[in-house]
Amino acid sequence: MQSVEEIRTQANTEQGQPSAHDQGSSAGAHQLASQLGDLARSLNQESPEAVLELVVAAAIELIPGVEEASLSIVTGRKEVETVAPSSELLRRLDDLQVELTEGPCLEAIYSERTIRVREMATEARWPSFAEKATEAGVGSMLAFQLFVVGDNLGALNLYSSQVDAFDDDSEHVGLIVASHAAVALADAQQVSQLHEAVQSRDVIGQAKGILMERYKITGHQAFLLLAKASQHTNKKLQVLAEDLVNSGELTGGKT
Repeated sequence: MQSVEEIRTQANTEQGQPSAHDQGSSAGAHQLASQLGDLARSLNQESPEAVLELVVAAAIELIPGVEEASLSIVTGRKEVETVAPSSELLRRLDDLQVELTEGPCLEAIYSERTIRVREMATEARWPSFAEKATEAGVGSMLAFQLFVVGDNLGALNLYSSQVDAFDDDSEHVGLIVASHAAVALADAQQVSQLHEAVQSRDVIGQAKGILMERYKITGHQAFLLLAKASQHTNKKLQVLAEDLVNSGELTGGKT
């Protein structure tokens, strides 16, 4: 099994190579650098479950063009699981790719590292998935390979309802977010144990459910509320979620 340092080196040099559409423009900006620095610090302080949710939230906030996001975790190169989707529609779309054994997420995981779909309605590489995704309102997609460690793999999946929503800047920022995510997941827990972590008791999910019911908000909005409270109180997100589940109170946020 690769060490954390080996995964870190791989994330910086091999993972997530640009797609065929990329023209190599730079996305460097001071504000972005600061935001990515904040992301790296927050990821390194959290449990694997919280890291998964934070990666999805960061992808939606930082990567140009993203409306929805999810992660795919593969164990044994055959068991594909969608985790931390920003909506149930994404879970269904990711699961659909597994059922059809085709789609950009699977392609990114197993083959080309980065996949950009400019217009889903005219996409010919995965016709069955493209037809159903278009019917569901998907205009374009971007998928990044996160890591490959033995038989365990991961991908970051980005969706938009707009055609050609993702450009070269989307790829550049996405590659950086994906690299941070790969290293953070390796630091939080050995990748071979990640599947067990995903299957464990989901305290963060329970906390999100409480906030969704209390304030009539979406799951993504509930997670952002937890994340902001975590930053404000300097408590780990997992600890804050446990406090909310046990006491019904959200320290540092709405009550």
